[in-house]
Amino acid sequence: MTFVGKILVFAIMALSLIFLGISTVVFTTAKNWRSATEEQKKKVSDLTKKLNDAQAAVDASKKDLDAAKANYDALNKNLNNQVQAREAQIADDQKQIMQVNGLVTTAQTSAKTALEEAEARRKESIQIRDQKAAVEKQANQFKLKQAELNDRIRELERILETATKHNADLRERVAKFSALLRQNGLSDDISQIKGIESPPPVVGEVKRVDPSNRRVELSIGSDDGLVVGHELFLFRQIPRPEYLGKITIISVDPDQAVGRVNGTTYQGKKINEGDLVSSTIKPRI
Repeated sequence: MTFVGKILVFAIMALSLIFLGISTVVFTTAKNWRSATEEQKKKVSDLTKKLNDAQAAVDASKKDLDAAKANYDALNKNLNNQVQAREAQIADDQKQIMQVNGLVTTAQTSAKTALEEAEARRKESIQIRDQKAAVEKQANQFKLKQAELNDRIRELERILETATKHNADLRERVAKFSALLRQNGLSDDISQIKGIESPPPVVGEVKRVDPSNRRVELSIGSDDGLVVGHELFLFRQIPRPEYLGKITIISVDPDQAVGRVNGTTYQGKKINEGDLVSSTIKPRI
């Protein structure tokens, strides 16, 4: 026997053993199909009976449900009718309540208005009474004040009469003194007479200088006591103290004045804005 034949023999033996095993398993696990079929038919019959019983119960329940629905519809209709009747009654009651509320509100408004008017009249009466008392008190004060004013008027009339006499006397004396001054070649102008006096202690600054270096505008005026004719010293402090000369006031306003340089400035120095003028302080040269 050849090698191939041996292989075929062994293959046939193996396949025989395999089929033998399969046949054994099949016969050992096989059921009685007939008995199983009868058993399943019995189960189907039982289930069919149960289904019929359940269907009968469902039909009975459906009839009961229809009866319950009919009863519910009747009850619901009855309740709806009752609700509608109650709603209509409530609407009527609310309408009556609104009417009553309107009447109450009107009555309250009228009562409030009446109370407010009464309170206003009471306050007005109190105010009128207070005003009357104040007017009477003020009238009494006016009477007293009038008596005082009459006394004061009489006193002022006496003072005025005395002052008028003194004024006439002073005018006569001034006229005599003015005539005497003019007879002696002196001016009776009070501003010129003040200019002869020494100026008050003042210090001011030069605000402007004319191109000729002859006239200066000052930051002080008649409010500081200056009059036409006053003489002031002119000097500067920066960069070093320097005496520049003297000026004479030729024009005066309340807050400024104009001065004219007496002769020329010291050593012909130029006057600058910001230089100082003084009536009493003389810086060292």
